[in-house]
Amino acid sequence: MNDTTGELTGRGHIEIDGLTKTFPSDAGDITALEGIDFDIASREFVGIVGPSGCGKSTLLRCVGGLIAPSEGEVRIGGEVVDAPDRRIGYVFQKAVLLPWRRVLDNVMLPFEIMGRPTDDDRRKAREVLEMVGLSEYLQHRPGELSGGMQQRVSVARALAVEPSILLMDEPFGALDAQTRDQMNLELLRIWHESQTTVVFVTHDIGEALFLSDRVMVMSARPGGVQDVIDVDLERPRTFEQVEGDERFWSLRQRIREQLE
Repeated sequence: MNDTTGELTGRGHIEIDGLTKTFPSDAGDITALEGIDFDIASREFVGIVGPSGCGKSTLLRCVGGLIAPSEGEVRIGGEVVDAPDRRIGYVFQKAVLLPWRRVLDNVMLPFEIMGRPTDDDRRKAREVLEMVGLSEYLQHRPGELSGGMQQRVSVARALAVEPSILLMDEPFGALDAQTRDQMNLELLRIWHESQTTVVFVTHDIGEALFLSDRVMVMSARPGGVQDVIDVDLERPRTFEQVEGDERFWSLRQRIREQLE
């Protein structure tokens, strides 16, 4: 866990209780998730891995209030989630930036949606852009940035409203390997500074282990919790340190065998 010990209470505490999600179809109902019980401590970093189609993204959407569970519930800070919540930031696989708006204006978008932006809102947007290393690119448009920089803008936009929880759905999956490694290191630095709870979906076992305090391994559809791995690797982490640790390779093999 990060330097600030996670708490089983507080604004960033997530409780998933008996969550089942079923979708109707012409061929009959499809159960995407079934009976998920899982708690995530405030300020914890949790990775989620599982086979394709096991419901990882569906689980994130339920936690984020974007879709409602068919059974069970999600609680954040003790309150049931039944709609999108300002306490929750969302980062998708693609940056989803408005190409005609400059970087600062893209980060200001959530404030505009919530109402008339204030000078304090603009200050927060500048601060998070500085946090992600983009203070020199405020007036650039997305098309003038690399893929990794665009994702940093997306992370900054999610963090600007100071969420308690950051949900990340394979945010670096489309990046090349070198840029992905850089973004992983950048994300750990941002997480340490922001003290935000992070739930991170990925297909990459090594990425999940490198980033996370714990890794949830999901079973094939209907998705459930197959295993929960405590990642007892010291922080702060470097690739050299982690890849030189036998525990990393042992945990990686444990997850690989479960997914196979």
